[in-house]
Amino acid sequence: MRKSTLMAVSLVAALGLSACSEKTQKSAEKTVNAAGDDVEAAGAAAGEAVEKGAAAVGDVADDAAQDVSRAADKAAAKTDQLGEKAENAAAEVEADAHNESVAEAKKD
Repeated sequence: MRKSTLMAVSLVAALGLSACSEKTQKSAEKTVNAAGDDVEAAGAAAGEAVEKGAAAVGDVADDAAQDVSRAADKAAAKTDQLGEKAENAAAEVEADAHNESVAEAKKD
């Protein structure tokens, strides 16, 4: 009788361990799935952050290009003004030298 009781207890213990093992496997599977979901979410968040960062860099580059373009336009306008002043000054000198009007000197 003692052997049969011991066998019954061993059988119950073995079934309990196998059930526990199944629960442990399911728990481990859930943990692995959750970790995979977390990694996927982190990857997606990182991708979005990179896209936003690239867009921000693009915006800054566009703004800088516009600033450079405006500065170049201003420099060109100033250069034109200086050219006109130089032409006028040269015409005045020529007009004085030839005893003519500035308008006549500009025609030459």
